[in-house]
Amino acid sequence: MNIKRSIVTRVRVAFLAICLFAFAIIYKVGYIQLKDGDRWREIANEKRFHYQPVFATRGNIYSNDDRIMATSLPFYRVAFDPTISPDNVFAKGIDSLAIHLSRFYGDRSAEHYKRKIKNARSAGRKYVRLNSRLINYQDKKMMAKWPIFRAGKNRGGVIFEKLDRRFLPFGSLARRTIGFINEDKKGAGLEYSFNRHLAGKDGEALYERMAGGNKPINDGTEVKPMPGFDIQTTIDINLQDVAESALRRVLTLNDAHHGCVILMEVSTGHIKAIANLGKAGEGVYVEDYNYAVGNQGRTEPGSTFKLASMMALLEETDMKLTDTVDTGVGSERIGGAVKTDTHGYGKITLLQVFEKSSNVGVAKLIQQTFEKNPQKYVDYLHKFGLHKPLGFQMNGEAVPYIKTPKDRSWSRPSLSTMSIGYELKISPLQTLAFYNAVANNGVKVQPMIVKSIKRADHVLEQFETKVLDPKICSDETLAQLKQMMEGVVENGTGKNVRSKDYKVAGKTGTARKVINGQYTRKYSTSFVGYFPADRPKYSCIVIIDNPQKGAQYGGDVAAPVFRELADKAYAQDLAIHAPMVRRPAGVKPKLPVLHAGNQEELTILCNKLGISAHPLSPEEDWVRVDTQTHSVALKPVPVKMGRVPDVTDMTLKDALYLLGNHGLKVRAIGLGRVESQSLPPGEPVAKGSIITITLSRHGATKTPGSGTPVNAIARAQ
Repeated sequence: MNIKRSIVTRVRVAFLAICLFAFAIIYKVGYIQLKDGDRWREIANEKRFHYQPVFATRGNIYSNDDRIMATSLPFYRVAFDPTISPDNVFAKGIDSLAIHLSRFYGDRSAEHYKRKIKNARSAGRKYVRLNSRLINYQDKKMMAKWPIFRAGKNRGGVIFEKLDRRFLPFGSLARRTIGFINEDKKGAGLEYSFNRHLAGKDGEALYERMAGGNKPINDGTEVKPMPGFDIQTTIDINLQDVAESALRRVLTLNDAHHGCVILMEVSTGHIKAIANLGKAGEGVYVEDYNYAVGNQGRTEPGSTFKLASMMALLEETDMKLTDTVDTGVGSERIGGAVKTDTHGYGKITLLQVFEKSSNVGVAKLIQQTFEKNPQKYVDYLHKFGLHKPLGFQMNGEAVPYIKTPKDRSWSRPSLSTMSIGYELKISPLQTLAFYNAVANNGVKVQPMIVKSIKRADHVLEQFETKVLDPKICSDETLAQLKQMMEGVVENGTGKNVRSKDYKVAGKTGTARKVINGQYTRKYSTSFVGYFPADRPKYSCIVIIDNPQKGAQYGGDVAAPVFRELADKAYAQDLAIHAPMVRRPAGVKPKLPVLHAGNQEELTILCNKLGISAHPLSPEEDWVRVDTQTHSVALKPVPVKMGRVPDVTDMTLKDALYLLGNHGLKVRAIGLGRVESQSLPPGEPVAKGSIITITLSRHGATKTPGSGTPVNAIARAQ
């Protein structure tokens, strides 16, 4: 009996404890709901709703003539709120919408998309990402007309999430110079160097956390982003194209490791073209490093440094170009080290020492002049500004290394070795700036690649040419140096750049490369100079590193790139051409050869030449020329969207523009103007079609270096 009473008592106690616990839970729930409800709801909302940054549209990068080199294009990711649409709208359009989605994305069946949307609607999900693939603006406009979506934002439920992506209209052209910037704010080139201006100011907007992603809440509290400023560079797109194509061709021909080219205006320091190409595979070259400016290109310059040695020599002594020096049989111990030439030149003049790039001659002259005080030679190099960076606008400029007698590595042979471009390191841009100063009558200017920072027509900052040194040496020395460099091209190692149309002054260079602390039989070849020599407008440097196909001298490897780029620059810059000979009286002028092209451009050309031009249809963009006795008639060329245009007789530039705008991929063969096209005019344009245009010399400019390489393939963006 006592046992029974004990069990009942325990059950009652347990039941009472359970009841008390249940009452406690009910009390706590009520307390949370009534007393702390607002606080917990606020916390829930804070977790559910949050602000996210809305990234600003990045500014554009323009060429010298306002052509876009880099821009941000809007792309979109498509999401959907399936709960918004009324039942009748949803039921009527879901089948068609699923078919559209399946056909557009091509990754899932229509049934899959239908089931995905209906399941989300049944579950009350307000955010469904339909596909992760980005679409462009034209696709967005098309999708907005699809069933359900066309009902509008409040009834259709479609969500287009905007994302900007960087786009280069000219493809890989100047890609390394344009550069990049990643999510960690690391990068290179103009994108990185001018990120503070290009990036703009980000805004923010309210988003709701939902299964599958974050849904934007347009409640009016969003802060709109401020787009970035644009930057306008000094780059000439046409010259940049020639620089890269010529460099790539020579690198491939010689199986070289890498190369770079810089073309600069003498008086302003404006860089018109800068190309850097490195070997990525057999016959494949890409822009990987900035060899022209950065540490990757900072090397021993070799013979191109002899100009600095000769400048120091002429400033220190009263020597003339006719003075002689005995270079012997081509090999001589100077300052404790043997210096060699390719030939034994014997006794030659100072001018011939430079023309023939005699190591023995230069080393001997510098050793004799500065042996008792080598610091004085180094002081001259410092005076010329060769020991410090130029303050270039892009990040990553290499710091030159000029050895001094105080350095631990200084030895007895250092003076004579430095005189011919070894035991010191400078970048191609620093070498070019020095040569440019000679061309600019001794005025050393800072190279620049960005002219202005602006937004639309408002200029935030304008960059002017900065003078680094108003006079690096005397006028007498300058005159002798210019004669030396002209002699290199006329009589010496630089004959490969000689032109019948204009004079060139410059210097070849060949430097042995150091690998693992030892000089090897691998070379860095170069040519640096300016043109026209009698009235300098442009300076240029070309570096070809480690050519493998036998040629190892700057005059054979680097000079052809210089010549091709110089020809193009000279051909397009009429201001530096020699004046035309006056026509004898009574001789009637002949009309120029004109064929077809853009009406506005042809009209401007005729006006400049003083020729009467009669447009038969002023509203047409494209015309064909009918040459008459004393004037030309501009006949319209019909251009219809969706149809192959007639580009015969047009220049390659006009043909590429017109065909590219019609969605055609272009293969160009030959030089000159378009002679024939593989797709007949008026034929419907199929998506992704390739058209081959054959060009001929008929009507083409005969200027050396102009034209397009045979079998060039161009894709209009």
